[in-house]
Amino acid sequence: MTSPRPPSYTQSPVRKDEAKGHKVIRTSFSIEKPLLDAFEKLARGHGAANRSEFFRDMVRDRLVEKEWKEDRVCLGTLTILYDHTKRTLSERLVRLQHGHYHSILASTHVHLDHDLCAEAILVRDRASRIREMADLLGRQKGVLHASLSLGSLGRGL
Repeated sequence: MTSPRPPSYTQSPVRKDEAKGHKVIRTSFSIEKPLLDAFEKLARGHGAANRSEFFRDMVRDRLVEKEWKEDRVCLGTLTILYDHTKRTLSERLVRLQHGHYHSILASTHVHLDHDLCAEAILVRDRASRIREMADLLGRQKGVLHASLSLGSLGRGL
């Protein structure tokens, strides 16, 4: 009995959206030449496989923004950089995070040097609550930088 032949490299691979069970629709739209040129330049700089993938990424980004504006349950990643030698700062940050234990999915603590630490905190909650937590942690004396990356639970993407 012979084993089945591997697929030929000339065959089109199953597209990611088709693999999810979504039918891929081909469409067209009108756009001014300067805007198309800007789109092409953005797509090349983005590193997407093609313009369609870049366009899908842009739409998904807008959908994530919409989820945050509508205060839906979202996913956020808060990154903080701080000087752990500042009096009681480490204890305050831990206490504040424990106050939000129901929202925090995971956190990673990294020692950057003798004094500086970084934490990445993955949070799932309503967008407004995630922003409040990010603001609260970022306002602590000794926190040198705080940034929030907006994410989605992926249900509408």
